[in-house]
Amino acid sequence: MQAGDLVIRNVLPHDLDECYAVEIYGFPPDEAASKETIKLRIDTFPQGFFVAEIGGRVIGMVNGGCTNKDDISAEELKRLIGHDPDGRNMVIFALAVLPEFQRQGIAGRLVGRFVEEARRNKKEKVFLMCKQHLIAYYEGMGFVHRGLSRSTHGGSQWHEMCFSITD
Repeated sequence: MQAGDLVIRNVLPHDLDECYAVEIYGFPPDEAASKETIKLRIDTFPQGFFVAEIGGRVIGMVNGGCTNKDDISAEELKRLIGHDPDGRNMVIFALAVLPEFQRQGIAGRLVGRFVEEARRNKKEKVFLMCKQHLIAYYEGMGFVHRGLSRSTHGGSQWHEMCFSITD
């Protein structure tokens, strides 16, 4: 990959199959979103769904929703129940890059684009949940560790991270 080859753009409906493939490579089966959930996210809030593309192939994605809440542990939010496009916060539900394209800064560019969208829409914060081994990674992007989440998604232990939008 050369830097000029990577395109970060909003998702389009025809990206569904490739986004689902990225999702199942990026997450264990008990944590991955279903194809129906990915479609729901594309259809409901494409403004918060970005793909990384090389040569017309989707190789990574980040997606999420909006809420007025600061507690992001509710499982139903991942299915956009309670999503409010005018909410003051954006929440990242999934960030994944195909294995052969990892460790090239693509995930960081996707998160950067998501934060840029939050800033452009005058949101206050961007939240996400991650596993313990990724805390330092997200801290390197400017997120602050808020502690353990009440979420037990996929039977795992999750940590809440927060990025405050400031101009």
